[in-house]
Amino acid sequence: MKHLLLALALGLIPTVYSQTPEEFTIEMEPLQIPNAPGLHSFSWGLTSDEKWVAIGGRIDGLHQRQPFAAFLESDNNKNVFVIDPVSEQVWSSDLSMLPAAIFEQVQSTNQNFFQRDTTLYIVGGYGYSAINGGHVTFPNLTAVSLDELANAVINNASVTPYFRQISDLNMKVTGGQLGYMDGTFYLVGGQLFDGAYNPMGPNHGPGFTQIYTNDVRTFEINDDGTNLSILNYVAQHDTVNLHRRDYNMAPQIFPNGEHGYTAFSGVFDYVDMPYLNSVDVTSTGYTVNNSFNQYLSQYHSASFPIYDANANTMHTLFFGGLSQFTLDAQNNLVEDVDVPFVKTISRVTRDANGAMQEVKLNYIEMPALVGAGAEFIPVRQYYPTHEILDLNSVPQTKTLVGYIYGGIESTAENIFFVNDGSQSEASNTIFKVYINKGEASLDEVTLTGEHVLDLEMYPNPVRNKITFEFYAPQNRDFKARIIDSSGKVVQEDEFSLEFNGYQKEKINVSKLADGNYIFMLTDGVNEEHRSFVKH
Repeated sequence: MKHLLLALALGLIPTVYSQTPEEFTIEMEPLQIPNAPGLHSFSWGLTSDEKWVAIGGRIDGLHQRQPFAAFLESDNNKNVFVIDPVSEQVWSSDLSMLPAAIFEQVQSTNQNFFQRDTTLYIVGGYGYSAINGGHVTFPNLTAVSLDELANAVINNASVTPYFRQISDLNMKVTGGQLGYMDGTFYLVGGQLFDGAYNPMGPNHGPGFTQIYTNDVRTFEINDDGTNLSILNYVAQHDTVNLHRRDYNMAPQIFPNGEHGYTAFSGVFDYVDMPYLNSVDVTSTGYTVNNSFNQYLSQYHSASFPIYDANANTMHTLFFGGLSQFTLDAQNNLVEDVDVPFVKTISRVTRDANGAMQEVKLNYIEMPALVGAGAEFIPVRQYYPTHEILDLNSVPQTKTLVGYIYGGIESTAENIFFVNDGSQSEASNTIFKVYINKGEASLDEVTLTGEHVLDLEMYPNPVRNKITFEFYAPQNRDFKARIIDSSGKVVQEDEFSLEFNGYQKEKINVSKLADGNYIFMLTDGVNEEHRSFVKH
């Protein structure tokens, strides 16, 4: 189923953090703005006076399964919207007067985007192209002048002068995330998808081409206000760990003070399940974190990062969306492999030692099954320079720190297999998000993973035998599969257990060719995987 870094001078960062992390809770309030459009999977930017500019995405709900009904061109967002959340006004302009190549891209869905200064850069996106005679991933970089565009929309003037575009096949990506550090853009993950969507696979019906980038692509954008060019393009390729799309990527400050991003979860691995691990991206490269599992948020949703400089603690909050796991009444993890819509609000915290922990906020949840494809839009005052909320600058009172806008709202948790287009819609509800600093958490559940497999494997790299340890919640047979970088199962071993609880087993991998692999363990209900290197 598809579907801002606090500027700290390094010399000011103390070598020892002894402060207790700041406590805070979250509140939400609905904001109904007349004429606000229902949108999901769109791109957005902020003008200098903090109006929102929304471009692209879709005005329907969850895409249907049938190729003739999925991602219809008629449900593309063909307008640019300017929204003022303070005066509660909305303005819009039809974009069809733009040059055809620009118009087609800016109405696409799941674009990769980032705002530098007052320019919004949009990369790729997926949608119907009359020029190409079908659905494509667009190979374009488009620059949008936000202040000038918003003024034109508000004053009913031409918007054409404020869009510029170049083509580059390295920009042919949809469903990734675009970040920016020290003059360099980071395009992480995503895919190339050409053709009509078909859940039966690329060789059924009209057929399609789907190629995951498996990349962290870095490049510079040379932009003098008239001419655009891409410089110093480099791709770091990893078919095992970067094979993900439609995920949340959040700016981070790591314990050593380094700025970067974390790619959380995402879909899909080579056995068609979400990733539970995360990938940290910095200016020196990327690092896979297999010591942490994120159970409660697998698909792109509204999210935002919070940094507590006094305690050197990094939080990232996730609002609704889709989740492979939920918690039952006894706070046990329950898996649903269909990855349903959820109301869950969760937080992942990285402490001063680098350890990560996920908690579910039991005292608050989304008011409906909404959040997938939504966006968090900040109140800029509390997000210095790099778009991470500075918790220590927030006053000790209920403080508005941002808004959640858009997303898919579903009538039920699992609708994919019965979806005829009536079970979900694009939401136009806006939620104000507040922080109550200094208020202790009312009710949070820390996820330990003790009721799922909690897989550990070693050594890594491995030459001959892998030892793996895991927790079996029930006494049922297990399969260990090894999958190569092409997605092919190259080895499978079965294990019969004599008891439930913690287990320790070994498998021989000496006959495997040197390379990168995924080790996947399943009991038919629960499943976890780890990447490893055979040498």
